[in-house]
Amino acid sequence: MNEVLTFSLIALLLVVSPGPNGVLILKTASSKGRNPSILNILGLTTATFFHGALSIFGLSALLMQSAELFLIIKILGAGYLFYIGVKAIISSYKTANNDAETKKIAGPNRKGVGYFNEGFITQILNPKVSIFYLAAFPQFISPGNFSYVTAFSLVSIHASIIFVWFIGVTYAIEVIKLSVKNSKIGNWVQRLSGSVMIYFSSMILTQK
Repeated sequence: MNEVLTFSLIALLLVVSPGPNGVLILKTASSKGRNPSILNILGLTTATFFHGALSIFGLSALLMQSAELFLIIKILGAGYLFYIGVKAIISSYKTANNDAETKKIAGPNRKGVGYFNEGFITQILNPKVSIFYLAAFPQFISPGNFSYVTAFSLVSIHASIIFVWFIGVTYAIEVIKLSVKNSKIGNWVQRLSGSVMIYFSSMILTQK
């Protein structure tokens, strides 16, 4: 029980610490609304299970042993965050007419999948999460008494914390938006979020 509580605390600290996931939810919730943000969150949680599975089956350890492969992951992650950041800044300057026209072209289903994929890719290419499942997660798995149920239960705890935390963030942003009722603030939040995304992309490339 103590190990579960310790893991939960570490996972909570990882989730609430500033990072690309939080910036993504801030950007989406402030500019697109609650439902697109929830789709982002579902993408984040799904990718978390992928990270957990890779760690449990030993694939992440093999990946991290190759400096070249890890460098590729860093470049892909940084490139995607840079893309999201630039896209957020550009879209904040679009007119309402252009936004309406884009929605007609894209269609609701395509948009929904796009928000889910945005969350999934952001999490799956997040080196911080990869390192967490490489370095911290195995410490809570007993080799002598290994159980897939126990291992995936820990992953489920992490995914649940992600879901609950960012759902709370989403609803908090929605309350703030309703009280302020100023679209210009949402645009500036989106621009700030995009800039932070670009900053995180540079941080990923420069970190060792």
